[in-house]
Amino acid sequence: MRITETLFERNKYWAKKMTEINPDFFSQLHKQQTPQYLWIGCSDSRVSSNEIIDLLPGEIFVHRNIANVVVHTDLNCLSVIQYAVEVLNIKHIIVCGHYGCGGVKAAMETKEHGLIDNWLRHIQDVHRMHQMELDGISDENDKFRKLCEKNVIEQVVNVCNTTIVQKAWRKQNELTIYGWIYSIKNGILKDLDVCVADVQDLNSMRDKHTLRPQNLEISI
Repeated sequence: MRITETLFERNKYWAKKMTEINPDFFSQLHKQQTPQYLWIGCSDSRVSSNEIIDLLPGEIFVHRNIANVVVHTDLNCLSVIQYAVEVLNIKHIIVCGHYGCGGVKAAMETKEHGLIDNWLRHIQDVHRMHQMELDGISDENDKFRKLCEKNVIEQVVNVCNTTIVQKAWRKQNELTIYGWIYSIKNGILKDLDVCVADVQDLNSMRDKHTLRPQNLEISI
């Protein structure tokens, strides 16, 4: 038997269980997609957005990549953000990283990893931006944790500077971007004290977290 047959059996069990809990679950789910949140997270198999915040399918829109990075040339990510904001009318975007992130760890190493090194450059840029603070941390594990946090915060800035979010704010639309981080060790989310609802909030956050200066006239 092909190993994938086991997954089909698990799917049948799951569908049966969901129907037993709520007979109308799939008929309601089929009608429309009305999530309240967009989750931009890491591809790590241990970090499942729906399970972490205990939401059912249809309640959260998700984009995942290695180390939860938001890049101005990534049309996949930008398309997800645009669809979420302009079509689904989502009001909350959560950028969530996690401690022990393999992508962040790889970005801290000096050895070559292959094609992924091109992607890791974005995290290495975050490291460079906060070099002075990170170099002041003697414990390597603490430094690793801090870079995971800094990466989330910088990606929140990148989301805020997309033309999509800037346009929504200019139109006075309600849209807030958050920065969270998750611990795989205990399953608990941590709020990184990042909550941005407009350009003024973004400027205040930049000052608070000593982020790089940036010209807000240039958006991605």
